[in-house]
Amino acid sequence: MSTPPNILVIEDEPSILDTILYALTSEGMEATGCTTGETALHHLATHTPNLIVLDVGLPDTSGFDLCREIRKTTATPIIFLTARANEIDRIIGLEIGGDDYVVKPFSPRELSARVRAILRRT
Repeated sequence: MSTPPNILVIEDEPSILDTILYALTSEGMEATGCTTGETALHHLATHTPNLIVLDVGLPDTSGFDLCREIRKTTATPIIFLTARANEIDRIIGLEIGGDDYVVKPFSPRELSARVRAILRRT
């Protein structure tokens, strides 16, 4: 039996983080949550997730800046999950290395489906 995919969720809002973690684990994935960019970078220094779900509005850094930092060392797929719905934000997110861009409010089931779709391709 293969090991379940490991997903790192970087989201500062506890209720949203809990919802995402529940949705992903309900789908048989292993999911870990971080609430700041700094915590996420520390986690990534010792763990290699199969995919990252990344909020743009973090308390200590921009998710866009964090994505640029992550891309310096890994090609792990990244799904942006954010309230920033402007076209320019979506374009920036995809051009700096995001693999998908989901706008809040979102469906946890749809997010899980997008995670599975990207994992199938990687």
